[in-house]
Amino acid sequence: MTYWYFSTPHQSVEGVIEIDGSSTVYPITQAVAEEFLSFYPNVYPIVGVSGTGGGFKRFIAGETDISDASRPIKDSEAQVAAANGIEFLEFEIALDGIAIVTNQYNDWVDYLTVEELDLIWNPDSSVDSWNDIRSEWPEQSIRLYGPGTDSGTFDYFTEVIVGESGASRTDYTASEDDNVLVQGIAGDKYALGYFGYAYYAESRDILKIVPIDSGNGPVTPADQTINSGQYTPLSRPLLIYVSKASLKRQEVANFVRFYMENAEQLVTEVGYTPLPTSMYQQNLAILDEQP
Repeated sequence: MTYWYFSTPHQSVEGVIEIDGSSTVYPITQAVAEEFLSFYPNVYPIVGVSGTGGGFKRFIAGETDISDASRPIKDSEAQVAAANGIEFLEFEIALDGIAIVTNQYNDWVDYLTVEELDLIWNPDSSVDSWNDIRSEWPEQSIRLYGPGTDSGTFDYFTEVIVGESGASRTDYTASEDDNVLVQGIAGDKYALGYFGYAYYAESRDILKIVPIDSGNGPVTPADQTINSGQYTPLSRPLLIYVSKASLKRQEVANFVRFYMENAEQLVTEVGYTPLPTSMYQQNLAILDEQP
């Protein structure tokens, strides 16, 4: 049985909450929004998916109350926020791994190394066929799928794999919608792509996960290996950013508090790895400190 922190509807609280950003964080925030509506039927959280970068563009312009992010805010973005008078709080809300996936009928890839991922994805890559990676693999064109340049997953992946955020070959099928990537790879035997682990977990029956070797043997992403940091370097925190000005509105304050009080359960339900309970308690303590 599910127990929530609120038991009766709060009819008196009204308003609209504008949320945008990461497609990776979207399932968590959307799950929170749906549960929140059960207790606050007159508050309408609108959750968009513009990618982390696209979400930050709106957030630092004062257009949204909350920004979902799969990477920390960049200094350049924070500077624009400051120039626009936007003060904010940063909260970690879950852990995630970036899944490297192939078509389910791929029977030659048993793992990839970090060096091989760099070889495939760096801007100067000459990898066109699978046998350009390992000579014994098929002499078939490799068709790549990944997030677009507004994606925090793109930024994080390129930083830890290629060595520079945003540095990537461009001849791949890009989408800010992870479901588009899932369907593309599922329909292409010679495909390879990457996106948030939870989207793989939802579609594991039509995709194949690729273990990654960063020097200590191949590791498959799972709650345990993501939480422990063993799935390195493709484990990362997921975050939300909250406008301090918006937080002064009762509907936003109640939503963010509800988020932190119920995130541990909802994060698990939508397929991500929750933080330790103490970290959600720390987030609540930060909220308590706000004027």
